[in-house]
Amino acid sequence: MDFTWIYTSWSSVLMVILSTVGIYIALIAYTRIAGLRSFSKMSSFDFAITVAFGSVIASTILAKDPPLLQAIVGLGSLYAIQMAVSNLRGSSSMVGAIVDNEPLLLMKGTEIIEENLEKAKVTHGDLRSKLREANVTQMHQIHAVVMEATGDIAVMHHEDPDHKLDNELLQSVRGWES
Repeated sequence: MDFTWIYTSWSSVLMVILSTVGIYIALIAYTRIAGLRSFSKMSSFDFAITVAFGSVIASTILAKDPPLLQAIVGLGSLYAIQMAVSNLRGSSSMVGAIVDNEPLLLMKGTEIIEENLEKAKVTHGDLRSKLREANVTQMHQIHAVVMEATGDIAVMHHEDPDHKLDNELLQSVRGWES
């Protein structure tokens, strides 16, 4: 059996080490400039940018192309775009509407909103799994279940069924009327 695919040259090993150190330093510098929000999942746009960061980093470390300097410029461009879009989201509702997904109500109390489950492509099995993850032990504990703009599912529950949910928390959720 041919095991040559396991080995590499020492120059390739050195290239990987230098690329890793270089892109790591660039990542730290850009994150210091842009702030920790760079790796947040506050919106689907943030998530997409984080995936793009990972792609640039991985290709830089493990391949000759792109060269390190080109990758550092590409990474910096992604950070600049993220910062610009983040600033525009705060000042323009139109940009926010284009970039951000709207949270969607999946359950209101014990009522499952079938139409919204279909829109979100969430199955009953997925929903039950999220309820278990949130330590819901009785259906009457559930106040609301929301698919967030990031794709995460938030389960709002309380052990006391008479505990009231503050409507402010669900103000921008599609399907919630106070």
